[in-house]
Amino acid sequence: MYDWANSAFVTTMIAAVMPVYYDKVAGKGLGDNVTTVYWANTQSIAALIVAILSPILGAIADFTGSKVKFVSFFAILGSIACLLSALVGEGDWLLASVLVIIGTIGFAAGNTFYDALLVDVAAPQERDKVSAQGYAWGYLGGGVLLGINVAMIQAWDTFGFSSSESATRTVFVTVGVWWLLFAIPIVRNVKERKPEVGTSAGQAIKQAFTRLAQTFRRIKHYPELLKYMIAFWFFNDGINTVIVMATAYGSSIGIEMTDLIAALLITQIVGFPSTLLFGRYAAKLGAKKLLYFSLAVYIFIVTLGFFMENATHFYILATMVGLVQGGSQAIARSIYADLVPQVRAAEFFGFLTISSKFSSVAGPFVFALVAGNTDSSRIGILSLIAFFIIGIVLLRYVNLNKGKQEALAEERV
Repeated sequence: MYDWANSAFVTTMIAAVMPVYYDKVAGKGLGDNVTTVYWANTQSIAALIVAILSPILGAIADFTGSKVKFVSFFAILGSIACLLSALVGEGDWLLASVLVIIGTIGFAAGNTFYDALLVDVAAPQERDKVSAQGYAWGYLGGGVLLGINVAMIQAWDTFGFSSSESATRTVFVTVGVWWLLFAIPIVRNVKERKPEVGTSAGQAIKQAFTRLAQTFRRIKHYPELLKYMIAFWFFNDGINTVIVMATAYGSSIGIEMTDLIAALLITQIVGFPSTLLFGRYAAKLGAKKLLYFSLAVYIFIVTLGFFMENATHFYILATMVGLVQGGSQAIARSIYADLVPQVRAAEFFGFLTISSKFSSVAGPFVFALVAGNTDSSRIGILSLIAFFIIGIVLLRYVNLNKGKQEALAEERV
């Protein structure tokens, strides 16, 4: 249900509504190119802050047994940012940027602890299924609220609003309320393993830095985990670049905004059942095989994207993305959870967060570099194939069974 709760932030605040509002209202008068740069900088600043904070906060959460408390704190922080976004008016680009940064911190930092809870709530043989269910319900929840939000904006007079802008401001409020409301189940019901010895806040912070340094030193003791992380950096960067560049790419070749939003809804709707299927068949077919399959589909998607001409093509690609996006992310998360020592789960998920945040610069950079030098966004999108191919090749060298044994050895110690 927490996936259901915070996925609305991604769909409405990051992917669909806020980017348009930022460009047309908050950044009014700045110019199209300037607002685009400011929006990109906003995302970069938020990612950098999360990258720096996550491993430290993860170590603290592990040492104090407070992952649920951190999830609660960041859920409240992100929700408040969404609620306050209703105050953003014409020319308030700085306020909008600050609130988006705060909201992104709430979403991404909270997910570091939420992901780490997987080892507390699910046995190893159940993690693929549970992880997939989370992503699936996230797709459905984010899609449901986005559908409502789009209806509010498009038919603002029917809903009793004075203008489309007024309806959009109310949309931001609905995201904050949605996030808070559906975060209640995880806060009230999920129990994590507590450390054997209690500690003060000061001791926790000191120990956090100590454990973070140990993580960097000890990563060599988990060679299969290290190999998997390197593979993850590549294929995850490819997936994330497809996500963040899809709207911009579609717009650059003439796809209308209404079609872009409709395609996003299709991705959410298709993503729900397909992600559940990934979780169901992971144990039968093998998580690694399913991950191979999803990455191969992404190569096909990017190739077709090169030839895309109209909205119908974009809808087809959106459907294909929905078939594999949630499943690939869920499987990748559960595999990582199996390879990390459970007593350091939040710490290692934080380590993955910071490393993947820094590595994620490569995808958009390569896209921009290739597209700029060739003066073709089509060739830019085609360049992403390299990330998936490299990821698949590196993944072949990861021995999951050996990696699980390495993690269990740490548990016995």
